[in-house]
Amino acid sequence: MKVYLLKTISGLIPSDAEAEEWFHKQKTGSVISAEVKQVRNYEFHKKMFALLNLGFSYWEPGEIDSKYGVPEKSFDRFRKDLIILAGYYKSEIRLDGSVRIEAESISFGSMDAETFEKLYQNVLTVIMKRIPVLDKMTKDEIDDLVEKFLAFA
Repeated sequence: MKVYLLKTISGLIPSDAEAEEWFHKQKTGSVISAEVKQVRNYEFHKKMFALLNLGFSYWEPGEIDSKYGVPEKSFDRFRKDLIILAGYYKSEIRLDGSVRIEAESISFGSMDAETFEKLYQNVLTVIMKRIPVLDKMTKDEIDDLVEKFLAFA
């Protein structure tokens, strides 16, 4: 069972009705084992996607023509490429010996709050370096745009 607790001056207390019900069933003096993990801030997760959407709205794929064709503008690919460029990826060696690079998952269960905050800052830096228009702005100016973007969402 997963129980959510809230840290207070008095210690940990149940954060919702389900946790409170479980908590009161425990006898005083019981030893309870727990795997502790701080839940990531959902609002900050939304802010990351606002940053990604802002970057995507200004980004235009270059004139690329490969043996596989011309790439289309894809938010999913854009998001994954930014995460990779920010340094959050896994390398896999394929059966033919080639290397495939995959972006790390940014789901709540896959990345803790501290790592996610570092990723946000690194993605912001990549956007500032790689996207015309945004490359002339400061981090604070882009952050203000992201906040405005969130207000419209």
